[in-house]
Amino acid sequence: MLTKRKKVRKYIRFYGQVQAVGFRWRTMQAAQLYGATGWVRNEYDDSVSMEIQGTERQIDDVIAALDRGSYIVIERMEVKQLEPVEDENGFRVKYH
Repeated sequence: MLTKRKKVRKYIRFYGQVQAVGFRWRTMQAAQLYGATGWVRNEYDDSVSMEIQGTERQIDDVIAALDRGSYIVIERMEVKQLEPVEDENGFRVKYH
């Protein structure tokens, strides 16, 4: 019998060359490709924040896709665990 993989939710803040390089678009595309849900947005300090939900593997795959992105340079990330949001559908770009 197959068991359902546990979903987790993370808040991740990305620092480096992450604005004006297609970061949010690439994040949304990768999240859709790997089946993760949540949101991404630019912050006023030139960082990008994201809440992402899925299995650890899905989240790792999204971050790996970002790291492979042209012009994107992730210098560091701050990661916090959050409680999963039930019945969340899709991934979107969020604006202030």
